[in-house]
Amino acid sequence: MSDLFAYKVLTAEQFEQFRADGVFKGAPIDLTDGYIHMSTREQAAETVAKHFAGQDRLVMLMVDLAAFGDAIRWEESRGGALFPHLYGDLPMTAVAGKVVLRLDDQGNHLFPAGF
Repeated sequence: MSDLFAYKVLTAEQFEQFRADGVFKGAPIDLTDGYIHMSTREQAAETVAKHFAGQDRLVMLMVDLAAFGDAIRWEESRGGALFPHLYGDLPMTAVAGKVVLRLDDQGNHLFPAGF
């Protein structure tokens, strides 16, 4: 794959710990699976709906993939689609941007315009 960026969703608590540490070693599911799960821009909304339903104040990170080389592997997952997986730690220096995802009155996550 040739995507330049991938997206990682964290809870507010996970993001605060990431900021404090300067490095993210993974959420519980990442640690269990041995890599950090990420999504492409096209996959992010479905990932949030499937794995973070009803959770407010999620932090969605835009991760610059350029520095990771072979540590990023595009592997088949949900529905046979290829997802970016990071085999290693995520340093704060690789975060190119972030947004906080809030819930609307119906409990749906609000994504930034144009997402």
